[in-house]
Amino acid sequence: MSNPTDDLTPEAILARATKARGDIFPEWKPVVRALPKTYHLVNETVSYLHQYHGQADDAERLSAPMRELIAIPALAAKGDLRHAPNHIRRAYRLGLTNKAILEGASAYAIVVGWASLTFVSLAIMEANNPLYPYGQLPDGGEPKDLTPFPEMRLGRTRQAKAVESMAEMPEWRYAAQIDPELVRRAAAFYDHCLLADNQEETILGPGPRELIATAALCTRGEVELAVEHIVRAYEYGMTKRHVLDAICCVLPMTGVITAQIGLRAMQRADDAVPGTWAKSAGDD
Repeated sequence: MSNPTDDLTPEAILARATKARGDIFPEWKPVVRALPKTYHLVNETVSYLHQYHGQADDAERLSAPMRELIAIPALAAKGDLRHAPNHIRRAYRLGLTNKAILEGASAYAIVVGWASLTFVSLAIMEANNPLYPYGQLPDGGEPKDLTPFPEMRLGRTRQAKAVESMAEMPEWRYAAQIDPELVRRAAAFYDHCLLADNQEETILGPGPRELIATAALCTRGEVELAVEHIVRAYEYGMTKRHVLDAICCVLPMTGVITAQIGLRAMQRADDAVPGTWAKSAGDD
């Protein structure tokens, strides 16, 4: 019996992609007609990365809602207000609220700038615009109540000593000798967005936020800084599988080389944590 994915005609590929996503952007149609296998491989990969279909729940991997909390600010940071609202609508269908989406975006903003939050906000506005044609908006729009997802419970307690404040980092101690008020204000924002300073009221703890920041750093090629944030993610109990999943969430927007940069950083993090209490998925 033949595998349905063996059919590489443009019509069959488009049908599979539409079934996986629920819709398809029309600009992909010229691509699939000219380069059917290229788009087939795009669809196969992105369906796996963002759990569009055909995947059983796996407690060792990042959940679909967590993946959207990384993908949305990655799109918004590129100014992509055509595709980001589609992801907002998918996030809504998964039970994410605007607060959850913007919390994730605030961790991404540590790397790409807080102006990116306005692009996420614009994507939210467009997703709630009835004239936006892509993706199904749930009845009533944004969920009023958040549907719990696994990462809400993870990464709230340090398992080893982590640098707690940006102000403690050597570069910023140096800056404090020049302008201590600048460091005080910048560190307040950084710590609020990454350390979740009021954990009783936050949806994401520091561990998942470090995953988001790590993904953002990899898109910028910042291997050295990514190592530091990967180690911090491990200190909050995140696994190697969590880190790899987070990095790969931004491949559609930034390329496979982003994953290579992230893997390089993960290897260096392994060297930085001999022993290692940075568990792989499935470790005891």
